[in-house]
Amino acid sequence: MSTSIPAHRMSLPDQAPRQYAAMLRFSQSVQLDHGLRLLIEIRASQINGCAFCLDMHWKDARAAGESEERLYMLSAWRESPLYSDAERAALELCEAVTLLASGGVPDEIWERAREHFDDDELAQLLFGITVINSWNRLMLSTGTEPGHYTPGMFGGS
Repeated sequence: MSTSIPAHRMSLPDQAPRQYAAMLRFSQSVQLDHGLRLLIEIRASQINGCAFCLDMHWKDARAAGESEERLYMLSAWRESPLYSDAERAALELCEAVTLLASGGVPDEIWERAREHFDDDELAQLLFGITVINSWNRLMLSTGTEPGHYTPGMFGGS
């Protein structure tokens, strides 16, 4: 199966294979609950408007057994009863980190995250948020097309 994804501007795996491989290794190094990671990846991608990443992570979430209801409610997670307190804390932190220019990460958001995650988990969560934001920026900048991804085509998420 081909792992080539069309891009309107540039194919990073072809143009910068070492850096692309380093990004893949960075992404794979994050040790975060798979379901939580997918929620973070989808939420950051919604905020950043990255259609390729939304397509990829939505498909991965469905393949992992996530419900359609929880996925389509994700953009309104604050109003939905479908998410645990830990997921809410992670999503709130994800939004603050993704939207740094809107005021950074307030202490109260950080403290809510600390209530649910120990230091090691919190560090992994921060790296998970950072890596999806980096991927969003790369995919948006290169014009990577949504609709060509199939779950597992890159050997994991």
